[in-house]
Amino acid sequence: MMYVADIVSSAGSVLLVGVLLFAVSGVWPPLVAIESPSMDPHIKEGDLVFVMEEERFSGPGDHEGVVTAANDDSYRTFQRPGDVIVYEPDGNSRQTPIIHRAMLWVEEDENWYDRANKDYIGSADSCDDLSSCPADHAGFITKGDKNGRYDQVGSPPISEPVKPGWVVGTAEIRVPLLGQVRLQWNKAGATGVVTDETGSTVTDETGPTAVNGTAAG
Repeated sequence: MMYVADIVSSAGSVLLVGVLLFAVSGVWPPLVAIESPSMDPHIKEGDLVFVMEEERFSGPGDHEGVVTAANDDSYRTFQRPGDVIVYEPDGNSRQTPIIHRAMLWVEEDENWYDRANKDYIGSADSCDDLSSCPADHAGFITKGDKNGRYDQVGSPPISEPVKPGWVVGTAEIRVPLLGQVRLQWNKAGATGVVTDETGSTVTDETGPTAVNGTAAG
């Protein structure tokens, strides 16, 4: 009976912590494990990151709760300008969410080539050479801190410009290495492997635990 009581007590404590974190963040689950190194060195593979609903404590000059790097250079998260967001690529909730930095906001039909950092657009010489230019819809242009180009560049791109409705939340705090526990747990149910832009493998998993509990580059 004491053994059962200990298990119930431990489970209750974990549940209570989860409920408290949800109450603060407004996002479930409020913690995600990082699957790839695309945000190095500021967020590393295997870290556990606390995610908050983007509009709860938004910064200055935000778009739908998200401050872009181009909007306010003085507003920094994880040592660089702009919010780091967790988003569903192309709005697909069955894909592993991406955790990258919001670089700039573009309007529908905007030719954003001239506003882009030329270091992050590959070999594109004009808007016509970019997959998402002019923009099909308003949204965020995003990039991993370690990656050499925007998510919206390439064929196919990682994602179209990120609509506000695709944003799960903003990354707030990282706990080094603690996400390894979650990643090892998820590996047991992995059904395949894909490769991100940095060449790192990312577990391609199905089911709500994998999709909601981890984030990739």
